[in-house]
Amino acid sequence: MLKIFRSKRKGLIEEKKIRNYIVYAIGEIVLVVIGILIALAIDNANEQHIKREKEQVYLIGLKKEFETSQIKLKELISVNKKSYEDSKKIIGFMQNPTDLPNEEELSHLFYNAFAFDISFNPNNSLLQEMINSGSLKDLSNPQLRVLLTNWISNLEDITKQEAMLDHERNQIINMFRTNENSIKTIYDFTGVSGDLGLPIGKEQLSNLPLLQSTKFENNILMFILTSITTETMHYSPLMQGMDEILATINSEIKE
Repeated sequence: MLKIFRSKRKGLIEEKKIRNYIVYAIGEIVLVVIGILIALAIDNANEQHIKREKEQVYLIGLKKEFETSQIKLKELISVNKKSYEDSKKIIGFMQNPTDLPNEEELSHLFYNAFAFDISFNPNNSLLQEMINSGSLKDLSNPQLRVLLTNWISNLEDITKQEAMLDHERNQIINMFRTNENSIKTIYDFTGVSGDLGLPIGKEQLSNLPLLQSTKFENNILMFILTSITTETMHYSPLMQGMDEILATINSEIKE
């Protein structure tokens, strides 16, 4: 097409038809501009296609991460609940000294209530990589970007809460690190001694006197309060947040 215009323009110049020459020259320029615009449109379409494919890879990866994190949180909520529920049972025995448990039952309550760390470790490797590389902007859904940013902030708050819970738990455990009480008794009755290859004691020091300790009661009460607060004010909202994030991610994934 450009060759035709150029040939015609040359003929017009030779014939000294300046006005027609200008018209054909403008036509030639228009054709060049149209060609550039078409090329840019094709490049832009290719770029958008690549960007959409990249976004889908991110979305699928994020979905897997959050599904795994959700399973972890459900398990952690269950462990935390078992912990404070058995702590409540211990308080119940302290309030009713005429109906005390035997040493084995009490050891199992102590073990279930205080033996396990409560710490949420989500799978965030892909999300952190996206944040560090600035790739979070590649997600086209602005709501999802906000949800993911808030997720990181919420995790920081939960870490602080878990540190408080760990402190209250250690306050209780420290009471067993004395001559009056025995961690070994708990190990023997719960089977931990056998699992660790430790000999079973012929006689165990009783931990029942702890049920008469006001200090021990106070520590357990603070532990129960902090455990329940961790669940209701942090873990439950976090679970709801994950539900919303996963629902948003699923709506953006193209089947």
